Amino acid sequence: MIRSMTGYARLERTTEYGTLSWELRSVNHRYLDLGFRMPDEFRSMEPAFRTQVSAVLKRGKIECGLRLTALPGTASPLTINMQVLDQLLAHTREIAEKLPAAAAPNPLEVLRWPGLLGEPKKDPEPAQKAATELLGETLAQLSQNRASEGERIREMLITRCETMDEIVRFVREKMPDVMSNLRQRLRDRIAQLCEEVDNERIEIELAMLAQKFDVDEEMDRLSSHLTEVRSTIDRNDPIGRRLDFLMQELNREANTLSSKSQDTEVTRAAVELKVLIEQMREQIQNIE
Repeated sequence: MIRSMTGYARLERTTEYGTLSWELRSVNHRYLDLGFRMPDEFRSMEPAFRTQVSAVLKRGKIECGLRLTALPGTASPLTINMQVLDQLLAHTREIAEKLPAAAAPNPLEVLRWPGLLGEPKKDPEPAQKAATELLGETLAQLSQNRASEGERIREMLITRCETMDEIVRFVREKMPDVMSNLRQRLRDRIAQLCEEVDNERIEIELAMLAQKFDVDEEMDRLSSHLTEVRSTIDRNDPIGRRLDFLMQELNREANTLSSKSQDTEVTRAAVELKVLIEQMREQIQNIE
């Protein structure tokens, strides 16, 4: 099964701790590259989240965003650290003795003192567990989206393979006429240049030319690679790199066909092969 590396998924869930939401964005990348944005209370869970994502996705640049929004009317009551306040007031009185003309401290400014205000500590484990479960559901949605996009790519690859099969058949059928015309042109050229023709020598030269311009081996390899492409796209493991290698091999054979071509139509067929291969390669860059 082909899976695209491009996809998006977002899920949210309201819990007693607030509204949790995961947003996953995926684009193509040579390897698996994970990036996380999350509130500080979940930062200790990042290694576990990375393991969870990498168990499902094998390639792609994945941006993972977690948000926790407090429910209306559920804000935690603020507390004052009395020990810090007592120390701060004691130091304020000492300063007032040294500087009698100094203004009295403003209560609002006092409240801004670092460590003076705090919130009751909460047990983070229930919220972390809920975030882990929601991440699993979001990953499932992202995987489904990537699989749907992969199916579209699969159909395109199959169509291109069928077109390339037709081109290979055309070249196979065309080559006997191409070689016959080549032989005749060579005979006519030699007849124009020489009064006496050494038929044995001509046959040797013709045999060498036939070997030089024969493309049966290239056609066989093209057919073999196309068969391997079809077999590969139905595998369940990540196949992007393997398909990319096969595109290189297909392109190599198309280039060889073009260099050996002695016929306009065969040259045009080689160019069309390279266009189709490039179209396939562009789509394969998005395959996991």
